[in-house]
Amino acid sequence: MVTHNRLPNLLNDPTTHTLRAGELEAVFLPAHGMLGASLRHRGVELLGRVDDLEAAAARGSTAGIPLLYPWANRLAEPRYHVQGRSVELDVSSPLLHLDEHGLPMHGVPWSLLRWLVTDARQDSLSARLEWSTSDLLRIFPFNHHVELTASIQPDGLTLQTTLVADSETPVPVSFGFHPYLRIPELPRANWQLELPAMRKLSLDSRGIPTGDEEPYGGFNGRLEEISFDDGFALIHERTSFSIAGATRRITVDFLEGYRYTQIFAPKDKDYIAIEPMTAPTSALTTGRGLRLVGPGERFRATFRIRFDASK
Repeated sequence: MVTHNRLPNLLNDPTTHTLRAGELEAVFLPAHGMLGASLRHRGVELLGRVDDLEAAAARGSTAGIPLLYPWANRLAEPRYHVQGRSVELDVSSPLLHLDEHGLPMHGVPWSLLRWLVTDARQDSLSARLEWSTSDLLRIFPFNHHVELTASIQPDGLTLQTTLVADSETPVPVSFGFHPYLRIPELPRANWQLELPAMRKLSLDSRGIPTGDEEPYGGFNGRLEEISFDDGFALIHERTSFSIAGATRRITVDFLEGYRYTQIFAPKDKDYIAIEPMTAPTSALTTGRGLRLVGPGERFRATFRIRFDASK
């Protein structure tokens, strides 16, 4: 059984910081998007898509635990209009990554966002991203900054993200995370997935919500050959999701600020992404579910990845 005990290529990031608590260890790369590059329990890697971070960075692909900023998932078109501001995105910009339909995907690639470390301890790391340079403002013309704190406990990892509106106009909120999780001791088909009751978003052929929703009763069963690539609106903001198997359970707790999720589990891959999202896909173009942070105000969103292993 492959357990991926080798540390991933950490992109020669001089700001690399390792958090430790009990038998849990996490690695973050502030100079490369504050990427969660490794998450290990008793030396076993529990993140997917971290074996070749250099290739992922070159492609603009997601990996590990990336922050998707300033929007999660794709936009319906390379333009949007929010708060009286019309933005026409240059799809040839190196600060954009496009999906298979040519749509802007996941905002600015994680590897291109440099964070300034503001506090580093054995069990926590805080960093700050200034959204004030001309190149970033061409993509998202709202002056603000983001504070991200990763803190580790013996049973889990907590990520708290705070958006602070520094401008005189409100700042739209549409970011999210894309944690790739796995149970390496067990084939993917045997993972037990638990999803709560939610509202399922109807998507068009490009993965863009149509505006329609339907009740979803949840899921509790083995993944087997089932694939997921579905968007949901939460019924309760504090909501938990989990995968389990081989004496290990990994739970993702949405604690505050996240009202939507995308569940991504391709049947031919050995990972699942349970994605905390502050807004539905393409909220910048549709306005649906889009929240605004007033001038001088703060918006906070928190989720936790929790572990339980019986051996």
